[in-house]
Amino acid sequence: QVQLVESGGGSVQDGESLRLSCAISGSGYTIKAINWYHRPPGKQSDRVAGLTADGATTYADSVLGRFTISRDNAKNTVYLQMNRLTPEDTGVYTCNAEAYIDRYYYPSWGQGTQVTVTS
Repeated sequence: QVQLVESGGGSVQDGESLRLSCAISGSGYTIKAINWYHRPPGKQSDRVAGLTADGATTYADSVLGRFTISRDNAKNTVYLQMNRLTPEDTGVYTCNAEAYIDRYYYPSWGQGTQVTVTS
């Protein structure tokens, strides 16, 4: 079982930055990718960034050039650096792991962290 704990959310002004963290723990699994999802108020979640085990990154068009996903293997932590934030970035950000035990897929989710951007 994989446990994910997000942190780093908060309230900021339009144009400011935040860095979210996703601490990963557990054993007996292989993680193929870590993703960050964004759920705006009253809307569904969408993936905004992804990082595969071999280092490939993907971004939603809405955050391309502003957000950066990275990892620190020594700390078992994945980060989402969010720059030039806008009110449209407000919402809950959740970390997701595409985890496998043997050939079985066990997607795991954190509890989410709130980001509020005011103009």
